[in-house]
Amino acid sequence: MTVAGSVPEPRPESRPEPGPEAPWWTSSVVYQVYPRSFADADGDGVGDLRGITSRLDYLQQLGVDVLWLSPIYPSPQDDNGYDISDYQGVDPLFGSLADLDDLIAQAHARGLRVVMDLVVNHTSDEHPWFVESRSSTDSPKRDWYWWRPARPGSTPGEPGAEPTNWGSFFSGPAWEYDEASGEYYLHLFSRKQPDLNWENPEVRHAVHAMMRWWLDRGVDGFRMDVINMISKQLPLTDGPVAEGAAHGDGAAYFLGGPRIHEFLAEMHAEVVAGHEATLLTVGEMPGVTVEEAQLFTDPERREVDMVFQFEHVGVDQGEGKWDVLPFRLTALRESLGRWQEGLAKAGWNSLYWNNHDQPRVVSRFGDDGAHRVRSAKLLGTVLHLHRGTPYVYQGEELGMTNAPFAAIEDFRDIESVNHYRHAVGLGEQPADVLRALRAMSRDNARTPMQWDASPNAGFTTGTPWLAVNPNHDEINAAAALADPDSVFHHYRRLIALRKSEPAVALGDFTMLLEDDPVVYAFTRRLGEVELLCVANFSGDPVRPAVPGWEEWLDAPLLLGNVAGSVGPDLVAWEARVLRREHGR
Repeated sequence: MTVAGSVPEPRPESRPEPGPEAPWWTSSVVYQVYPRSFADADGDGVGDLRGITSRLDYLQQLGVDVLWLSPIYPSPQDDNGYDISDYQGVDPLFGSLADLDDLIAQAHARGLRVVMDLVVNHTSDEHPWFVESRSSTDSPKRDWYWWRPARPGSTPGEPGAEPTNWGSFFSGPAWEYDEASGEYYLHLFSRKQPDLNWENPEVRHAVHAMMRWWLDRGVDGFRMDVINMISKQLPLTDGPVAEGAAHGDGAAYFLGGPRIHEFLAEMHAEVVAGHEATLLTVGEMPGVTVEEAQLFTDPERREVDMVFQFEHVGVDQGEGKWDVLPFRLTALRESLGRWQEGLAKAGWNSLYWNNHDQPRVVSRFGDDGAHRVRSAKLLGTVLHLHRGTPYVYQGEELGMTNAPFAAIEDFRDIESVNHYRHAVGLGEQPADVLRALRAMSRDNARTPMQWDASPNAGFTTGTPWLAVNPNHDEINAAAALADPDSVFHHYRRLIALRKSEPAVALGDFTMLLEDDPVVYAFTRRLGEVELLCVANFSGDPVRPAVPGWEEWLDAPLLLGNVAGSVGPDLVAWEARVLRREHGR
């Protein structure tokens, strides 16, 4: 029996070559970098491209295949770069185009592909397209955005005069009044993020040209921000208003609109066609259903390779993300299991716990106290053994935790700050609002990467833009690299296992113990090889009721998070991956 945590390193020549039915990304792992928080090379307190380049050896040691960069384009930074003012440049905050070219070249030299964030549902209000659109109602680019007059019978600029009653994702109405032209423009997010009008073919052609420009610079694909919002249902109409809500819900008019498949197929034909074997396209799609994802990711339809769905990261939320509910493993399993089953025959899953918009998973679904290391390993094991392409968010491989934000002044995220102001204004107790922010704020994912135990965690020599988590003296990359039993080295073994064991990437998926409140178990099978992943999501020992468990105990242990554990009981937060071959 192999000792827990000692899966052999696969030799490059032993890695299975993806066949025509298995694109390269089925056996790959993506690593997301949030540039402003990853590594600061110039000491201004904000991460930058040269800082990322200086850490490429770290990513190579981890074993990931793809580096996904959150936006580094010129931006007023109202939403930390997701408000873009120039699609074909680099914000001086992060460096220059030359720095990006160097990053891409050095990543490629290490066998790493580079994926860019594509944010084309909206631009910044400082983008030249919008500046021109705003200049006059007769502007040639007026129809590049969603401009509408005030509601009939209302006074323009007054509350309630907005063209529809939709609310913004960042609080307040989704329409901003432009006094100069006497009309409103649509912004589903910040008022500084006006939505592009994809009904206009000139908009689509401009986006396609921009994407081809990036591919010519060596970029290997795109992660497409809220891409299922680009098609709006016409006419734009009021949405239903929930009890106590200040605004209507317009989701039915902008999520998965009537032309979304047409737009994505056109984008594929204009940009991706001919490069399918080398590029990666993933669409972030809030509210997407399994049935919709089957269409989006079916290779025969030529839209996107995979989607980011949000259902499983909503299982601990009630009426919105700030209504925090106790975590239930049964809800998580039901969600993930349905997606595994739904995309089993056509399409592909993206697998993630963390990203720049989600709190730290070890604080959310694990135990970030006494069992932080073990539960972080368990969460990684469970996720990476599902069928799909895993995404690792910076610091996840260290078991980084949520931050101890003490007051609203500690937060930087526009969504969090706006929600606090809005909720307290409606009479909610500040302490209650802060409690929800500490659990769910996007700033939990955005605290600087913890490289070492020095005062600013090795992130910067200056003052960090967002405070470093004080636990960096214990949780940091230097300590993790030096400890063979660390979360980092467990993730490294998980990534190596995906490449050396074809059943991890390509095997069928069967969920087990569907009603068990603490044990998560499933099998993967490819030909005669069957893997069992079993995990105890609790702080107490448990004997899994897995069918044939006694026989499985004789199977070789591929990977585990508790050294020397071989008995029938799983100890607190223990995970095991077992392998057996049928017919032998």
